[in-house]
Amino acid sequence: MARYTSSYTVGLPFPRMGELVVEVLKSCPLEITYNTGEYIMARETPGKVSFSKLASVEILIDRTTSTEKETKMTLVVKNEELPLQLDNHCYQMFQLVSQALVGYRSWQIIEPVAG
Repeated sequence: MARYTSSYTVGLPFPRMGELVVEVLKSCPLEITYNTGEYIMARETPGKVSFSKLASVEILIDRTTSTEKETKMTLVVKNEELPLQLDNHCYQMFQLVSQALVGYRSWQIIEPVAG
């Protein structure tokens, strides 16, 4: 199973994060399958790659350490594909979502940490 993670500190308070993360994920394009406001799960829609390569994306927004100026979140992208190549489909999706999060216009990434 391929799995890639990274963490970010975003220059926004917690209450705004959930809706903005959903907006970013939809732009990737991913389908939101679960959303509690603190935990958001999305997946690729079938049709472009085999089922084992379909990536799922999880974002955990850390409410417990959130302040008025910043919030931490963790990104996990995974699929059932064996990561036999460095540039596999899961890694490509990880790069796509990571770049979308870092480049999003409605917030400022204070501290990205690759995992």
